[in-house]
Amino acid sequence: MAALPHLGSGHPSEAIVARILSNPGVQKLPSPKLTLFVARAFLPAELCAAVIERIDAVRRPSTIADANGDAGYRTSETGDLDPADAHVQEVERRIGAFTGLHPAHGEPLQGQRYGVGQEFKGHTDYFEPNGADFARYCSVAGNRTWTVMVYLNVPDAGGATRFKAVDKIIQPETGKLVCWNNRRSDGSLNPATIHQGMKVRSGVKYVITKWFRERVWG
Repeated sequence: MAALPHLGSGHPSEAIVARILSNPGVQKLPSPKLTLFVARAFLPAELCAAVIERIDAVRRPSTIADANGDAGYRTSETGDLDPADAHVQEVERRIGAFTGLHPAHGEPLQGQRYGVGQEFKGHTDYFEPNGADFARYCSVAGNRTWTVMVYLNVPDAGGATRFKAVDKIIQPETGKLVCWNNRRSDGSLNPATIHQGMKVRSGVKYVITKWFRERVWG
C-alpha cells in the first residue's frame, strides 16, 4: 500500500486528527477542551532502549525559554539526538507515518531524563506571544503546533504526566505515545494544553519529544 502524503502543520487540524485516528489502537481524550491522543506500544522496547543510550550520551541540564524565577521549575536533563543516527531516523519515520505531519515542520528530536525528585512543573509547549524571547524562537518557523511525546521506560514510582485543565493523568509505559494539538480548532493557542511532568519518586524516567511548527523548521 502506498504511503499517505504528509500534511503541513498549518493544515486544518481535522485532517491531522483523521490521520492519527486511522492508526489502530489509538485512544482520543473525550474532552472538548483539548485534542489529545494516546497510543500504547508505539515504539518497541528494543528501540526505546537504544534511544535511552543515546540520550545518556548527550544529556545536559534542561532549560526554559522565559525564566520565571523558580529554580525548581524544570529540573530534568535534555539531550539533542543526532538526526543522522539510524535509531533516531526510525523514530522520526514512525512519528511521521503516525501523524502525517510533514517532517520539514518538525524540530529535531529531543530526549529528556528525569531522576528522583526531578520534574517539569505546569507549562504549555507553545511560546507566549508576549514572552521576552518570542521573536528569537518563533520568527522563522512560527509557533509550535503539535507535540508528540513517547515514554521510553517505566520509572519505579512517579513520573506521570498530568493535564490539569482536563483532570487527566497519563502513566508512563515503555513505548507509549501521547500527542496533542497545542491550538484550538480555530487555530488560536490553547491554554488547556497546560501539563506537568510529575516528580519521579523512585528510579528514572526517559521520554522523547517531537515538536512541530507552523512553518518549515530552520
